[in-house]
Amino acid sequence: MLKRFLSAAAFAALSISAASAGDRPAGKVTVVFDHALPNVPGKSMKGVLVEYGPGGGSPAHTHPKSAFIYATVLEGAIRSSVNGSPEKVYHVGENFYEDPGSHHEVSANASDTEPARLLAVFVVDTDEKEITTPIKE
Repeated sequence: MLKRFLSAAAFAALSISAASAGDRPAGKVTVVFDHALPNVPGKSMKGVLVEYGPGGGSPAHTHPKSAFIYATVLEGAIRSSVNGSPEKVYHVGENFYEDPGSHHEVSANASDTEPARLLAVFVVDTDEKEITTPIKE
């Protein structure tokens, strides 16, 4: 199942997300899996493939207050800071999580020359439609 899920993520068609802060190239975000959890009424699992080109990133953002997120780096290296923590670089195979209600201040490719990809798995209220909301400055 996981192998099939990751294969689907790798070959999924991509959509363009909102422009990045600081004139960074925008990332691409694709929902590659969305399924209600049969043993947890009202909750779903959503897999989201995030791809950043060289120097790419996302603006500071939040996710739904119901969302617990587990992310794994699939390619390259990702720079991240959540809830005011110091920026950290995660490499292929490394992972991090975001508790419900977290503020994701930095999410960016750590390289200006190589692409980077991560798979974020959300456990979220089934009725949530918007999974990312930019933080207004």
